[in-house]
Amino acid sequence: MDSSDKCKVIVGCDERNDYGMAMFGFIGVGNMGKPLFKAAVNTFGKDQVIYSSGPIDYMEGIAKETGIPYTKDNMTVAMNCKYLVLAVKPQIFPIILEEIKEHITKDHIIISIAVGLTIDSIKKSLGQDVRVVRAMPNTPAQVNEGMTGISYSDDEFSEEDRRILDEFFSSFGKYELFDEKLMNAVGCASGSSPAYAYIFIEALADSVVSLGIPRDKAYSMVAQTLLGSAKMVLESGEHPAKLKDRVCSPGGTTITGVKALEEHGFRNAIMKASEACYERTVEMSQE
Repeated sequence: MDSSDKCKVIVGCDERNDYGMAMFGFIGVGNMGKPLFKAAVNTFGKDQVIYSSGPIDYMEGIAKETGIPYTKDNMTVAMNCKYLVLAVKPQIFPIILEEIKEHITKDHIIISIAVGLTIDSIKKSLGQDVRVVRAMPNTPAQVNEGMTGISYSDDEFSEEDRRILDEFFSSFGKYELFDEKLMNAVGCASGSSPAYAYIFIEALADSVVSLGIPRDKAYSMVAQTLLGSAKMVLESGEHPAKLKDRVCSPGGTTITGVKALEEHGFRNAIMKASEACYERTVEMSQE
């Protein structure tokens, strides 16, 4: 490889290859990667994003939808970006890391959204000097209301890097910083919990449909109520128990319903779900 060819594969070189150097690269634009991909496009521009994802026909669909051509392979993505988002399933991760490791430099910042995959394991695969951000976003990112937990590797990130990462993670919702030892718990708090919220919405809607409310209106009323309740927690700063107490009049209908929830183990079911989620996350990290 001569000096000209070498320049084409090193992040930060002035010379560009056929695709050009982009700020963000995405390997994987599926259910979770796609909203992050779209947010990056909207925030930084079409010319600052490069991607590859699965079968050709799927990538052609993304290209038609966004107007951004897909790249030929994962290595091309890695060679032509600085912030590389790895949005593939955990079982595919080792294959992707092996595929791109020869093209990762100290200039890269790797953003992993894989459940259970530690920063240390990524560094061992790609090189100890690579900078890694471990992130756990959730599906409400699709409507720019995501909640992401992130953890930085113990490396030096410039003020500019932090600013760009802040823009990126803020572009599809909110985020919180955590010590990496808490990232498995983060997945329980926000990663998996949208599924529990959807089950709650479905169950409550079913219950009032049985009482005569049309289904479309039932879903609308229940979902908006959940949205509004969450907003009150976030904006009032008050303890959820206080907000609950205000709805529960003595001897009223709400406290009667709350009593029934307690009798049927509502809180315990939620806590057991989090415990099961956490245990499975730990198992995946060990696998």
